[in-house]
Amino acid sequence: MTSVDMNEAELSTDITGTLAHVTLRRTRALNALTIAMRRELADAFPRFARHPDIYAVVMTSASERAFSAGSDVREIVALARADKSAARQAFREEYRLNWQIECFSKPCVSLIDGLVMGGGVGISLYGTHRVAAERYSFAMPETLIGFFPDVGVCHALARMPDEIGTYLALTGRSVGRADAMAFGLATHAIDAQHFPAIIRALADTEPVDPLLDGLHEDPGPGALEPLRDTIAHCFSALSVAEILARLDAVSGRDADWASGVAADLRQRSPSALVMTLQHIRAAALMHLKDVLEADQRLAELCLDQSDFYEGVRAQVIDKDRAPKWTPASIEAAQVLISALLAAPPSEPSWQLPSRADMQAARA
Repeated sequence: MTSVDMNEAELSTDITGTLAHVTLRRTRALNALTIAMRRELADAFPRFARHPDIYAVVMTSASERAFSAGSDVREIVALARADKSAARQAFREEYRLNWQIECFSKPCVSLIDGLVMGGGVGISLYGTHRVAAERYSFAMPETLIGFFPDVGVCHALARMPDEIGTYLALTGRSVGRADAMAFGLATHAIDAQHFPAIIRALADTEPVDPLLDGLHEDPGPGALEPLRDTIAHCFSALSVAEILARLDAVSGRDADWASGVAADLRQRSPSALVMTLQHIRAAALMHLKDVLEADQRLAELCLDQSDFYEGVRAQVIDKDRAPKWTPASIEAAQVLISALLAAPPSEPSWQLPSRADMQAARA
């Protein structure tokens, strides 16, 4: 066995037999991904691709609470305040890493037990296999910090049935593994007690599909199943204002649920909600590469507005949970975001390499 410390405190890789095992170790921060961690991963995957003895890659967490609770937004906000061009570059590197994992040509298995959010979704969703253990919890809560669900996830959310993806994108609410299986976020439901055996088997080059299929257990119906009709009705609206109006009008069995969802949405950044809805509607007609490129433009727009900084301050830094959004109304946000998206970019659009070029880049 060879062991390589990529960043001793935050990330490590062990190459055992035919397996490259990446472990997220920034446990004190629930494996919130730093720029340095993402750069180490971006450097590692080409090495895994060209290594003749590596059959598969597995990604796990040293935390019992989370696979990864997202990217380190404190870091990106501090960087943007000091050097906005460096912050833009950090987002470009993150989205390139997401695309790099999508283009990776060997089995890539994420063993997920606990929280997987934001940037953690970005490094796991595009692998070939996503194993959800009993404590699995997926969420994209970016609208609460004045941002939007990025890392290409709107490509997946836009393809979920009955507007489930629109609901998850706007509300940031979490789902467990049964819903994750139902809507394609996870490929297998396997309890965490089996993770060590999976790692040993992959190190011995056991074929990944029969291995995981043999351990998979039906997680049963998800919590969202009884709500699908109401979600489809409310979140199929063409604007955030209309979504809120439909939620307010729900009566009967789902009335309390709808009232709670509407209240949640009204706590979030109006600009982020409008941006997210427009993005997810557009993503339904895009390839993943195009969605990631669109993410970059939206991220740069967020860096030029105040809500992202205010949301991170209120939720992560000061934790007063009292953001002051600008603009404060959905109607004003609709006008602002529509104008920003209609304006031509100030510089040529950033583009990712093609899939063929990405797979050929093994240096």
